Amino acid sequence: MPGIGLDTRLKQDSHLLGWLGSTDLLLMRNALFPWFVLVPETDEIEFYKLDSRIQMQLLTQINLISEFIESNFQIDKLNIGLIGNVVPQLHVHVVGRRREDICWPGVVWGVKESIPYAAGQVEKIVTQLLLLPHAAFRANPERV
Repeated sequence: MPGIGLDTRLKQDSHLLGWLGSTDLLLMRNALFPWFVLVPETDEIEFYKLDSRIQMQLLTQINLISEFIESNFQIDKLNIGLIGNVVPQLHVHVVGRRREDICWPGVVWGVKESIPYAAGQVEKIVTQLLLLPHAAFRANPERV
């Protein structure tokens, strides 16, 4: 399986949906937002230090997930962030936002409110991801 091993916090806070190339694709365990996380296979913790090929690959993946969110969820705005203060492993948040969400217009980082996904919702998202062009997404058969 791709990936160099997920940080413990990322593991506990998200579903490992599958992979875009060698990048882990996660879904945060909070149905209040369509909140995806991309974790490229690298030991580097700073985006600017990545090889330009990996930077471009990650940018392509960010664009793909951004378009996926806009096409499959009712949102008003996309938030994209590379922060890494709590989890040092390089990862990119791609979050769909609505003007009526509980944090608007503030940030979602560290929000205490959380609603788990209902039965079948994560599987529905995976099914939609499998429709991405050029078989870009490979599902994790062991997702929880």
